[in-house]
Amino acid sequence: MEAIAHARFQRFGARKVGQVLAQIRGKSVASAEQMLPMIPRRATELVGKTLRSAAANLQQRLGKPVDTGTLFVKSAWVCQGPMGNMKRVLPAPQGRAYTFKRKVCHLTMVVSDERK
Repeated sequence: MEAIAHARFQRFGARKVGQVLAQIRGKSVASAEQMLPMIPRRATELVGKTLRSAAANLQQRLGKPVDTGTLFVKSAWVCQGPMGNMKRVLPAPQGRAYTFKRKVCHLTMVVSDERK
């Protein structure tokens, strides 16, 4: 059986979150939770929170507590979210203003109780 957890409209770049997901994809939930604090990215907090949520969703679906060592990250992906509403301005030379967009991402994680 598998369970899904979503983290939508998160204030991280999709590329940086994807680098963290590449490290934990296919591993057990317990080993992924041990590995996350050692990855030097700020997005590890978001990934860890979503991972724990997906594991809790699976335990809820099974109706019994399950050891996280027997649960596996079946798949995890990140997509870029909308950037149209997060436009910001930087001061530029000669009174100009440079606009830039804050990045937003959608994270989806699937946890299963069986290995691929």
